[in-house]
Amino acid sequence: MPLYEYVAKDQQGKTLKGVAEAQGRAEILEKLGSQRLVVISLKETKKKAKAKMQLFASKVVIDDLVVFSRELATMVDAGMPILVCMDVLAKHTQKKSFQQVLTNIRDDIEVGTSLSSAFAKHPDVFAALYISMVKAGESSGMLDEILDRLATYLEKTASLQKKIKSALIYPIVVTVMATAIFILMLVKVIPVFRDIYSGFNTALPTPTQILINVSDTFKKYFPIIIGAAVVIGYLFRRYISTDKGRFKFDSVLLRLPVFGALIAKVAVSKFTRTLSTLVKSGVPILASLEVVGRTCGNKVFERAIESARLGVREGENIAMPLEKSAIFPPMVVKMIEVGEQTGQLEKMLSKISDFYDQEVDAAVSGLTSLIEPLIIAFLGVTIGGVVICMFLPIFKLSTIISV
Repeated sequence: MPLYEYVAKDQQGKTLKGVAEAQGRAEILEKLGSQRLVVISLKETKKKAKAKMQLFASKVVIDDLVVFSRELATMVDAGMPILVCMDVLAKHTQKKSFQQVLTNIRDDIEVGTSLSSAFAKHPDVFAALYISMVKAGESSGMLDEILDRLATYLEKTASLQKKIKSALIYPIVVTVMATAIFILMLVKVIPVFRDIYSGFNTALPTPTQILINVSDTFKKYFPIIIGAAVVIGYLFRRYISTDKGRFKFDSVLLRLPVFGALIAKVAVSKFTRTLSTLVKSGVPILASLEVVGRTCGNKVFERAIESARLGVREGENIAMPLEKSAIFPPMVVKMIEVGEQTGQLEKMLSKISDFYDQEVDAAVSGLTSLIEPLIIAFLGVTIGGVVICMFLPIFKLSTIISV
């Protein structure tokens, strides 16, 4: 839709400036008139479109949303109008990209757009979960409480993400470094030993000869190998970006030893905590299940939740389709069933999420303890194996000389 930059005065004579979307001049004039604003000037502009391009310069992260939600909840609870809240937050937000988003939201609210609708125009910043809960808060008159609940939910989600990242960053860094060292040895170190051994005029041990052949092949076809790796990586990313590819990839992840159990626990924790938060906030169960499916982070769980949503729409309870999927633990299914029967679904879901948060903590701690010896073994096999293979001819030479 076209963008219009306007200057108007309110009933107190204060001059207001902003940018808003509308089908035409008549629509924007009607919107401003409904807000009892007197339009002084109105012209079509591209100002807002340019501002949106700046959003990609610095991504808005979950910590930004936590602070924003807490501050907005406090202001709303204090009785400040939403327009004033957004104006204050837009002016005092440090991150430029987020500041521009909040400015655009303030401008939309200024012309009569609801807060949830204004948020919905920025899906890269505000997820469907956030928008659904804000909409429920607007409908129930509990916006401050909902925003505070959102901040708590986001804090726990951020904490869970950080735990997983801290468990994975160490093995990833070590694996990358070991791979880099191995490639460096293939390209630079092994050719030096090959030149030295060429003067022995004797057959090299089989492991050493294989390693030299690998080094020669790698050096000769280095550009082709790197190009093939890039193409394979690109095709793999394209494949897992499709629904079918992502489902198969996530299915494989769930079957991995150690890591599979951790991924499943994280998905269950996300599912129960998100559904608990939405149900407690008054979001309808069908809409809640639709949102939850997209936030659990795993296509296998997403399909199971979608089946549950379709079942609920047909009159079933939530627990039965989840049990049929065979990926949710029996304890989780049973507690959800009890929660539905007793009318305390939100309470049961909250207890499940707390339990699985503890399970994730224990799994991460166990994973960290297990990873250290595995990494030592990995380094010993790769780097140590290369060193031993390269020194085998020297050991053989010393044996010949001693004889």
